[in-house]
Amino acid sequence: MSTSTPHYDLVHQKIRLLINQLISIRDETGEFLLPLPDGRIIDTKSWDTPSWEWTHGIGLYGIWKYYQLTADESLLAIIEKWFSARFAAGGGTTKNINTMAVFLTLACVYEKTHNEAYRPWLETWAEWAMYELPRTRYGGMQHATYLTDNEQQLWDDTLMMTVMPLAKIGKVLNRPEYIEEAKRQFLIHFTYLFDRETGLFFHGWQFNTDPAETKLGHNYANARWARGNSWLTIVIPEFLELIEADMAPSDPFRIQLLDILNMQCSALVELQEPSGMWRTLLDHPVGEGSYVEASATAGFAYGILKARRKRYLYPDLNQNNKNEAAARSTYDVVAARAINTILENINDSGELLHVSFGTGMGDSIQFYKDIKKTSMPYGQAMAIMALGEFARMFI
Repeated sequence: MSTSTPHYDLVHQKIRLLINQLISIRDETGEFLLPLPDGRIIDTKSWDTPSWEWTHGIGLYGIWKYYQLTADESLLAIIEKWFSARFAAGGGTTKNINTMAVFLTLACVYEKTHNEAYRPWLETWAEWAMYELPRTRYGGMQHATYLTDNEQQLWDDTLMMTVMPLAKIGKVLNRPEYIEEAKRQFLIHFTYLFDRETGLFFHGWQFNTDPAETKLGHNYANARWARGNSWLTIVIPEFLELIEADMAPSDPFRIQLLDILNMQCSALVELQEPSGMWRTLLDHPVGEGSYVEASATAGFAYGILKARRKRYLYPDLNQNNKNEAAARSTYDVVAARAINTILENINDSGELLHVSFGTGMGDSIQFYKDIKKTSMPYGQAMAIMALGEFARMFI
């Protein structure tokens, strides 16, 4: 890293602020509540709420990642208290792609504690994801949410919110069929969401449902949305680490994931703003309304740092780097810029600024530019993950 590398103590201080803010977040105005047709109101923003969303799933995982780094039992207690309160309330939450996200952390905790009270939850939700979750044409996991089934839609969020939890549960409970299904989902989503022209990912894909339609489908607004892309930068190294002990270095599936990750990371090098941030629409300039966005920036920083540590990154040919040392240097600079801007955008109360609200599929580019910004659990968590991964460099 450069001479402007943040000090170890500052990084950990900021992580603690982020965690305190994460578990204190409230939707004071009700602006971001999600009312459902059946009368339920889902609070996607507040930490203490009877139901849950993917926002809480990512929040939990961020805290878990820092627990792995520090072994601070107070962090594990925060996680277990959250699950205990949800389960005591009966867990009356609709099973969908997004609500599955919390079970990635629960599987990690079960692996650590062997608390048998968690096992029925893991088994039930994993079986649902494996056999009952609606599928698109050719078997992709349909991105069903609280509000809509999103018929025949694939979203890049799915790999983080459902596929990774399913794989982790498969690993912990010794259900190899779950892991094989996760591999299949990666390949399906790559087929329809990866943009070979840019090395980035489109937010989603819609299979046409009109029998008279001659085209197979479309990528909606062709939006190369930053946070959607960052889920891939996070989840590919996570998944590779989970299953690498069971794969040979020459395994074709492993190589394909590495190739895709490297194409994306290479593209991200070119798209980073001088400030260290990335734009909410990666290929649209700030002057055209594509504001800089902190949660995606944190996700990219985490994924690049972890991929660097795991030696998943190749020489960056776009930068004319022909060897590993030069490639690592390029990504070090990119990561350092991102880490510095994340630190600069954490205010005194521990809120990560410039985080866009939860974003469904948009049918226009303007849709993404109009998404409001607000403090969210996932923004806090993604910053915790990025700073925690960065802190490993001090070890």
